[in-house]
Amino acid sequence: MKIFKIITLFPEFFESPLQTGLMGKAVEKGLCLFEIINLRQWGEGQYHQCDDYPYGGGSGMVLMPGPLFKAIELHKGDSTVIYPSPSGVLLTQELVKKLFIYDSYCFICGQYEGIDQRVIDRFVDYEISVGDYVLSGGEYATLVIIDALCRYIPGFMSNPQSLLEESFENYLLEYPQYTRPREIDGMAVPDILLSGNHEKIRQWRLEKSIEKTKAVRPDLYRLYKAKKDEVEQ
Repeated sequence: MKIFKIITLFPEFFESPLQTGLMGKAVEKGLCLFEIINLRQWGEGQYHQCDDYPYGGGSGMVLMPGPLFKAIELHKGDSTVIYPSPSGVLLTQELVKKLFIYDSYCFICGQYEGIDQRVIDRFVDYEISVGDYVLSGGEYATLVIIDALCRYIPGFMSNPQSLLEESFENYLLEYPQYTRPREIDGMAVPDILLSGNHEKIRQWRLEKSIEKTKAVRPDLYRLYKAKKDEVEQ
């Protein structure tokens, strides 16, 4: 079982996503356990304040170290601490595989301009960015990382083989997919997919994956080419 502890100012944010689809089924089957921790309970003063103005000036607020120290020290245990942040290392499929070795995770959901650096220095094992863009809070990124991890849990996917064929597993984007009807508005399913020749279908899909990756993500294509050349040597 994978254990996910999530420290957040907005615990209600996670109610629907963790009860829906594959994630909800995984919880029901006991494949993963979620502990949502409301940071506000360690807030200061009458209004349970958890943020303050940054030293040195700035237009936004920063989550204070006091409440976070208390929440993390009480709940961390032997968990690996992850802080989703635009300043972190980029989340990749290889990093997901590296993180999967751990059994328990503690996520810190930042807000506003982030969290006090001393929290990162004291507790954080991985500071991770889910992409070169800005989100309204760390809750969104936390869900992305958790979902990416859960897909590797045995029994999470209804068809485990599909995990090996998905985008990024071999530095290639996924090939085009088609379903019924065979034709719509003059657009037909490629004949090769109806041929029943599994080897030719496999080759067609590989070619399409290479073609799309080369056009859309040349950075990934270079990694694919380097790996392929290394194997062939």
